[in-house]
Amino acid sequence: MPTNNKLKILNDPIYGFITIPNPLIFDLIQHRYFQRLRRITQMGMSYLVYPGAHHTRFHHALGCVHLMQQVVNVLRFKGIVISKEEEDALYSAILLHDIGHGPFSHAMENSIVNNVSHEQISLLFMEKLNAEFNSSLTLAIKIFKGDYHRPFMCELISGQLDMDRADYLKRDSFYTGVAEGNINSERLITMLNVVDDKLVIEEKGIYSVEKFIVARRFMYWQVYLHKTGLVAEQLLIRTLKRAKELNKIKKLNTSKSLEYFLNNEISIENFNDETLEIFSRLDDYDIILALKEWQHHDDFVLSHLSEMIINRNLLKIKLKNKKIKEEELKSHIQHVMDRLKLTKKEAEYFVFMGEISNQAYQLNHHSINILHKSGKIEDIVKASDQLNVKALAKPVTKYFICYPKEKL
Repeated sequence: MPTNNKLKILNDPIYGFITIPNPLIFDLIQHRYFQRLRRITQMGMSYLVYPGAHHTRFHHALGCVHLMQQVVNVLRFKGIVISKEEEDALYSAILLHDIGHGPFSHAMENSIVNNVSHEQISLLFMEKLNAEFNSSLTLAIKIFKGDYHRPFMCELISGQLDMDRADYLKRDSFYTGVAEGNINSERLITMLNVVDDKLVIEEKGIYSVEKFIVARRFMYWQVYLHKTGLVAEQLLIRTLKRAKELNKIKKLNTSKSLEYFLNNEISIENFNDETLEIFSRLDDYDIILALKEWQHHDDFVLSHLSEMIINRNLLKIKLKNKKIKEEELKSHIQHVMDRLKLTKKEAEYFVFMGEISNQAYQLNHHSINILHKSGKIEDIVKASDQLNVKALAKPVTKYFICYPKEKL
């Protein structure tokens, strides 16, 4: 009987032809847990701002594996010993690093589950797959958790110069058309090295690192924290919370998977195998279908929140550098209560404030270290002759307030 060829070549719009490195990666990609990522948008509600941003977590994960293959080749060429087992574990860990993302990425974490992060769910999926694949993911899980004795491998999965960031900055820049985010990931990878099992960048790669950090700042302010995408995500969070509230009184029209999360209070403590199985069937389509139904619901709040997202008729949002006064919030709430005859609790679904923060580079957190020709190693902030790198290490916080436009 003919055997299935598992060493496929795929065509990626960013990198061109990319290969699946081994049969395990092929089998993981084919698994329904991973195929679900085809139905999870990489950038949440950002397509309401950037019409091209419809790429998925599936795209991104494959791109990360491709970059990790390049890393392994570069480091081996430079004499760094990486065993076959470690190589396969790196590929598996980076492939599955985002498998726990819920519909529209981060909106899920703040609405229908109680502060359960996608990293925690990713780990649950990886442990489940490990049992299914005869413990072949044991080392990958160790690296993913940051528990492996060779720290550079953990940094390649989750660090300030990891393959996750190396792919998503370049990919998101491509699909949004925001050229400022386009980094030279190949140049960065070529400059990687390892000293005492810790990741470093060779001195001649310092300008590529500076560009990488600046690009990250641009992408956060211009794309990931764009005010329109921000208000859309906030509306989705509030729509799901309202749905959960109403569902306790009368069942809403929705998919079985979403209904389960509306019916139950889910935290990491009770995120069991049954919950994981139902979560694995939940994707963006469940949410969109629900919103299309709910916009015709007789509850004013749920119907209007749903209609706002479906038809991109969003709230007005103002970004400020200083904290917004409570009086301003109360004034808008009272105005909505009077105009629309809503209770204070109902009005607060349409009027709210919050804050966003951006720190392009974090000091003392998996630092990006520069290896000088002399052998000296120092943090990019000290090694760089650009003042703006030091400035980008400081967190910048902005405050927002959202309220209805004149017509609702």
